[in-house]
Amino acid sequence: MDNQAQESQFTESFVTTFLNDLPDEQRRHDSEHLCRLMNRITGKPPVLWGSGIIGFDQYHYKYDSGREGDMPAVSFAPRKSKLTVYLLDGLSKYPELLSNLGRHKTGKVCLYIKRLSDVDMTVLEELITASYTYVMSHKHDMHRAS
Repeated sequence: MDNQAQESQFTESFVTTFLNDLPDEQRRHDSEHLCRLMNRITGKPPVLWGSGIIGFDQYHYKYDSGREGDMPAVSFAPRKSKLTVYLLDGLSKYPELLSNLGRHKTGKVCLYIKRLSDVDMTVLEELITASYTYVMSHKHDMHRAS
């Protein structure tokens, strides 16, 4: 997300409305659970970024090219068919945790989960905590995993 996305951040009350408007009850329940989990990990309230990403805490990035902006340090999006958890330091760093997580798919920075009951919540919490800790400890020189 760049400065344009930063301008479209919405507060916790918008997050509640957004979650209440999710048509799928299971997705809503899982999203509320993820909100509580990420809030506990970060100590920060949820913020709606753009039209559907729920983020916790933030960091400012600046690339050598001069491009800069703000992004949530950890976030997720309740998509129609799955939950997408964004871990910006990249999932390739966590092979052992991922092997113990349960049913999921991955991208470079995206963890795709159909429902939270498919995964081990203790492992998911460890994964999110490790990523958040890394991002915040590198927030002045953090680059999204490529």
